[in-house]
Order: sequence, then C-alpha cells, then structure tokens
Amino acid sequence: MSKYVVPLLALASAANAASLGDVKHVIMVMFENRSFNHYFGTFPGVRGFADPNVKINTATGKPAWYQSLKGVTNEAEYLLPFYLNSEGGDEGFNKTQCLCAGANNWIPTQQIFQAGLKDGGAPDQWAIVDTPQAWGYFKRQDLPYHFALAESYALADHYHAAITSNTDPNRWYWQSGSIGVPGGPQPPNSGGIVLDDQQANQCSAPGLDCVPLHWPAYAQIMDEAGVDWMSFQNSYNWATNSGLFYFAAFQDAPVNSSLYQRGLNFDGPNGLDAYIARAANGTLPEVSYMFPPGALQEHPPYTPVDASWYLNQVVSAAVNGPNYNETIILVNYDEAGGWGDPHLPIISPNGTAGEWFEDPYGEVGYTFSGPGPRIPLYIISPFTRGGSVFTERADHSSIIMFLEEYLTARGYKNVTTAQLDDWRREHMSNLVNAFDFENPDYSIPKLPEPPMPIQDDDGHIIGLYAGFCQIEWPGSCSGSEYVPDIPYGKQTEENSLVYEDGYMLVRGYLTEGRWLVFESNGYALSNPSDGTKQFKAAAATANHETLAQRWVVHALTEEGTLFNVTSAVDGKYLSQHSSLSDSVTGAEVYNITYLGNSQYVLQKENGDYTNIKPDGTLEFSSTPIPYKIWSVTYNNSTSS
Repeated sequence: MSKYVVPLLALASAANAASLGDVKHVIMVMFENRSFNHYFGTFPGVRGFADPNVKINTATGKPAWYQSLKGVTNEAEYLLPFYLNSEGGDEGFNKTQCLCAGANNWIPTQQIFQAGLKDGGAPDQWAIVDTPQAWGYFKRQDLPYHFALAESYALADHYHAAITSNTDPNRWYWQSGSIGVPGGPQPPNSGGIVLDDQQANQCSAPGLDCVPLHWPAYAQIMDEAGVDWMSFQNSYNWATNSGLFYFAAFQDAPVNSSLYQRGLNFDGPNGLDAYIARAANGTLPEVSYMFPPGALQEHPPYTPVDASWYLNQVVSAAVNGPNYNETIILVNYDEAGGWGDPHLPIISPNGTAGEWFEDPYGEVGYTFSGPGPRIPLYIISPFTRGGSVFTERADHSSIIMFLEEYLTARGYKNVTTAQLDDWRREHMSNLVNAFDFENPDYSIPKLPEPPMPIQDDDGHIIGLYAGFCQIEWPGSCSGSEYVPDIPYGKQTEENSLVYEDGYMLVRGYLTEGRWLVFESNGYALSNPSDGTKQFKAAAATANHETLAQRWVVHALTEEGTLFNVTSAVDGKYLSQHSSLSDSVTGAEVYNITYLGNSQYVLQKENGDYTNIKPDGTLEFSSTPIPYKIWSVTYNNSTSS
C-alpha cells in the first residue's frame, strides 16, 4: 500500500461524484507490448508469482512456470521466470529497459495458446515458439512509477488482449469491438478478418487484413450521439497507433467534420499540451483517447522509463485539475509484445459465432480469435484509490462496454455498439465493479517523478533507445544485439518465483489465483491449527499478514461463484458448519457473491451465510454480514 498520501485540501469544496453518471471525464491511454507477469509478477497482492492455483501441464506434470527448452539449448530442460536486470547498475538498467522479446503476431501466439489449452491450460512453449527472454520479468526498481501507480489505485490482474495477435487487430478491436471475424455482427466484405498488422488500403490476401474497415469505430457512435470526445496526439514521432485512421468513415470524413477534427487532427487542440491545459482548467471532453509518440509508447525497444514520463504527464494533469473528483483514467496495453504469461484466458466454446473460424493462413486450423495474453490494466480514479486488485475476467471489449455504461448513465441514447459479439458481452467484465462510488478517496498519492526522456539537439524527445541503447548496441532492436543473461540450469522455484510482501483490497467477482484474507467486523476467518479441526474468527491485523488467516479458493467451474476454500496452514477445506476437512469430499461449497463496493458474502449449500458477528464469534444465519477480502502475498511460512 502507498505510504505517502497528501490530502487534496483544495478540492474539499468541489462537487463529489456519487455515481457513474456523475463522472465527467473518462481518459484512455493505451501503451504497447507488455505482459502482466513481465511487469507485475513480483507485485504484492495480485495473481503473480505467488499464484496458488497455477495450472499444471498435463503432458509434463509441471506448473505453467516451467517452459520447455527442447531444441533451444542443452544446458537445461526447462526455463523458469527470471529477472532481466540481474546485472544491476546503470548499464544493466539501460540495457534491459531497451530489451525486446519475440514474435507477437497471429501464428506464433496461436501456437503457444493451442499447445497450452491441449495440455490442461498450462502453456509451456513460450521459450520455443517465441524466445527464452520472453520469460523474463522486471521488479519495482525497474518500474518505480508503474508500481507506485498500481498500488495507489486499482490494478486488474485478469485482463487480456482481445486477440491472439499483434498491434493493429488489438487496437482496432479496442476502438470498435471487432476484427471482422466471420459469423460476427459485421456484414461480409466489411474489411475483416484482421489478424496481423496492416496499415495500407489493401488486403494481404483476399478477405484478409483488408483496409479500410467498413464497420463503425466506437468514436463514430459517440460522435453521432453527440458525445464530447477527442483524440490527443502529436505529429512528431507519430506511432500510427490510432485505429481511427483505418476506418472508412474517418478516411472519408471532410477536414472540417467532427470526425476529422476530433479523431484525425494532430497538434494544436489535439496535442498533449492542449490536453494538459484543458485538464488544468476543467474543460476536458467526456471521453479522451491518448496516443503517445513512438519513443514513449513502451513498444520494445522503447522503454518503460520513458513511457512513465508520458503517463505521468497524463495522470498528473488530470489528478491536479479541478475535476479530479469526477475523472476516471483507464491505462492498458494493446498486447503482450512477445513477453510471456502463464495464464490463459477463458475461451469461447468451439463454433461460437463471431469467435471461431478457419485460419486463412492455413497454419493453425479451425480456431478462436481470442482473448489473447494477459496484460496490465490500471484504473485511476478517486473511486479506485487506495490499492485494490480487480479480479474479473476482462479484455479490450470491457473498455467499450464500460464506455457504454458510462455514457448511458450520463443520459446519452444510442451508445451501445452492435459490433461486439454476444459471447464477449456475456463473459467479459464491463469494469463497473472496480469502482466504489459510496466511499471515494480524494487524496492524491505522492508518485515518483519519472526523468525527462533524452532529447535531440532540436529539443525533440528521442528517448533512451535512440539516445543510448541504439548507439551502444546497434541494430533494429537492442534485443537483436544484446541478450540478457539467461540462467540456464541455475534455477529453482525459490530463486525464480520471487514476490514482494504486501496486500491489495479485492474488488469484482472472485476468480482464482490469490491468497485471500476474509475480514468482517475487525476479525478474520482463521485456522487455529490447534488440533480441534475447527475454523473460527480471530482479530484481524492491519497488514493482513497472519498465515492462519490465509485461504485459497478453488473454482468448481471455469466461470461462476461456487468455490471450495482451503487453508494456507495445512490445506484443510472449510467444511460443514465450522469444521475443517482433510478431503475435498467433505468440503463445503461456498457461493461467494460480490455485492459491490468491496463487499462479499459467503453462502453455504444450505442457504445460510457464514458470518462474523461484531463480538468476533462465528454465526450461520439466513441474513448475511458482508466481508472485505484482501489478496495477500507474504513470504512467511509460519503463523504469526
């Protein structure tokens, strides 16, 4: 949790938003090419390297941490996650900031996913199909701003790219809700199916990667509904990462039209300086798309440290502006960029319309379009302040569904897109549960100040890659010239799967992958491990660190709210009444339901609720008493 909080006294008299409809500004920033565990595997209180539910590969019997090295090296049989900056110092920092991973396009990503799904949901081909360095990760010292931002607000640890491919398919999905999968809502010959990068008005093959796209981007839907929206982008070092340039309606828009002026213009009223000025005077549009320049977009070899400078400009302007109380910022990544992650998303059933199709490349057969690899999502707002982990299944469709909810709450009509298929709507989160509108926190965290990126002689930002790495290690990507020290044959789970001690408040419907503490009325469910084979309630602690109060949930189905619950002390299951069972056959099935605003109830099979009364005694009643749940990661192995 953030220890440095400065109350924002200047906003004490400002209007406080009380619902989603009272929010005035939603700001979206999409960066490039980073997986969740590559950044946040060591982060406290999330589904990272402490994951107690990691999938086991059915072919090898090993957890998904173990990546096969068959045909890669004879020095080891498997590769575990490893720290990229083991060299340390300034040179080690700079080199690893500029590192690249491997392939992130359609065919290799599909190959990794299909192999993992076949073997129990535990992919083990990242090092073979991609590169060994794809399994590398950073720590807090490499990402100080990213870590501080995540622990100050909300971090989603079950968020995925929309498509098992690279930039354009994912960005265009983020901005429209589709890549034109056959059988989806789009009519034939609309421009899809888009499976790889394509930025010219042509097809890569008949019916494949065809530009322009003839279905509406969500910005067009907003424009037609009268929503005040804007794309903010600078022409210098433009990274071609706004999908709006590839939709027919925008290509055909007159220069003086709203679509062109809001979506395609550069600089001036559409530049970063204009965004900062509008944030300062409280005149930001209702919806803003932010597009970083190339050197600041985080796409390897461009660096996290330079991207953090840009992100800080966006966040600081909004947070220190007069409308911070009514602002939400959504920061995500388009896809994983070849950096690996062990957790596969839920996949639609074979044959689902708008999701499954025959691979037009003829390489991976009849397959699914996504979701893709797990990636970070930060949710920044007074309504997510304080350090929480959002646990719902989500992908880029979630951003559009959130905008629909937001604009509907604002009173707009006709803001629901027809481009999202039914399966995504039914199975991906709309993100609303990430917010607690009843208990906002308007304090402002003290975040580290990222350094100004390197500039050329003309004052243009060129960043660490062009200003240092490319000079020291020439090549199109520093990864082609510099490869980190990969610890073949030197790894154990203990020296590889490292993570910080800490905790995050849980929000959203519950999913697997975390050590949990269930707290109510100042007490927590506890396994006293005293031979009585009974669980009880014991006084909770401020840091939620007590091993006896740590539990793991085991989902009975891939989706749903039914779980068995085991103790971190001895693996015993919560059973009938207040008993503990050695076997799953004696386990109680708990329906753990999210009520919103960080509150959960635990319902037994007979309909009663397991409650903790104000005096710290357990109660089994038809009337629930809510819990708060904390996701914790502690390296202690004994009760305290």
